[in-house]
Amino acid sequence: MITFLISIVALILGYFIYGKVVDKVFGPDDRKTPAVRINDGVDYVAMPTWKVYMIQFLNIAGTGPIFGAIMGMWFGPAAFLWIVFGCIFGGAVHDYLSGMLSMRNDGAGLPTMIGKYLGSGTRKVMITFTALLLVMVGAVFVYSPAIILEGFAGDKVMWMVIIFVYYLIATMMPIDKIIGKIYPLFAISLIFMALALMVVLFIKMPALPELWDMGNMDAWHNSLQVNGQDGLGLIDFLKKNPLLPCMFITIACGAVSGFHATQSPLMARCLKSEKMGRRVFYGSMITEGIVALIWASVSSYFFYYGGWKELISEQEVTAFVSQVGGEGGKTLVQYFSAPAVVKIVCTGWLGVMGGILAMLGVVAAPITSGDTALRSMRLIIAEALHIDQKPIVKRLMISVPIFVATFALLLWQMGSPDSFNVLWQFFGWSNQTLSVFTFWMLTVYLVRAHKPYVMTLIPALFMTVICTLFLLVSPQAFNLGEGITMYAVPAIAAVALIWFVLWYRRDRARRGHIAAKA
Repeated sequence: MITFLISIVALILGYFIYGKVVDKVFGPDDRKTPAVRINDGVDYVAMPTWKVYMIQFLNIAGTGPIFGAIMGMWFGPAAFLWIVFGCIFGGAVHDYLSGMLSMRNDGAGLPTMIGKYLGSGTRKVMITFTALLLVMVGAVFVYSPAIILEGFAGDKVMWMVIIFVYYLIATMMPIDKIIGKIYPLFAISLIFMALALMVVLFIKMPALPELWDMGNMDAWHNSLQVNGQDGLGLIDFLKKNPLLPCMFITIACGAVSGFHATQSPLMARCLKSEKMGRRVFYGSMITEGIVALIWASVSSYFFYYGGWKELISEQEVTAFVSQVGGEGGKTLVQYFSAPAVVKIVCTGWLGVMGGILAMLGVVAAPITSGDTALRSMRLIIAEALHIDQKPIVKRLMISVPIFVATFALLLWQMGSPDSFNVLWQFFGWSNQTLSVFTFWMLTVYLVRAHKPYVMTLIPALFMTVICTLFLLVSPQAFNLGEGITMYAVPAIAAVALIWFVLWYRRDRARRGHIAAKA
């Protein structure tokens, strides 16, 4: 577990070193924050910094750093590199600057900020795009916790109804009434779960694939042979899902996630001081990265090390082995889904009570991200249409259509397993595409503020390449095959960079002309 240990240390150092650099570049000061100046008792409410940090962490977590890290580890130890470098230089910068910029703009939502820096046309596109993404978040984050909960009591439909009713209540209520009171407790459960699993990993100290194994993973990929057939399933998985770009789409939360930029403005409306921004926005992303590293290591233990055999009964082992290679047979990565791995590991490692507390954290993460996603959507629509959100009637006027749309999407995805898979893949691409717009918006802000814009320009170029390449090679899009990757990557990067240089020159000339006239 050398790679895991180094990665944990790197994330912590990233917070204290690069986090301070980013904070210094933005320059927080003593001006009054929107929570203090506006304070409407509904969405603008000043709360203690520790609560804001816990809520921000829970809002951005969802199932991403858990499910995404489990599936992301199927791409091998490269997942550790993406989580560490993506988190420090991408995701944490993205979350911090979007949150702080929102605070400087009266707690403005993401589409409003994009309109200010990228133009009104882009703003209109982003209102629609963001609304669709947030509805998808609400839908998939009802479905995924329901899958986990149905194994403990009731059925999937019952849990969907319960979660949906909770969504409606939490979205409508003032932020300090439900979110401010119970979300910190859920966040503590999620952190407990991660730390408890890390302790067990240290006790077991399994031999896992390391970074230096990336060039030769054959031994690990062939570690499970059943009657001469590949029982693990990663060779076929990687043929269908090339590491570039699929790993960077699969692992979003925990590295870079555009969804976070819709959540940071919620907490920008609740901070008492700008100087707490690094702790809340940059710090919560680093925390999420640590959670992702832990679950990536758990996934490595489960699939590569063969930990699955230690965690399930002999009868279940026999049942799996007997169906491999048969008609409709599944490989290990198909047989044990990410939610199944979470349930098996938490209850198997942490006992009954520890497992319950851990599962509470795992289940709470997507539920709370789902309801704050719909809350963000209500505020974005209200902001666009200039509808005051203090009267509850006006909150209902926006919330009801949102919930109808979310419920309709939920019914569609329940229709067949394939519809959910398609929805999840589109959600992943949409999520990362949103980060592209956010990074370019932040780059424009830094250019115009005469600050070092390279810190967002490089992630903007990288994520532009990843999202465009995914459209080109994905079977769900143009399906041109991964053979075009070596040509597409430099071409996409060159086009994006040329576009930026042309804009930079035009913008500098325009500002020079305005200054000369003044």
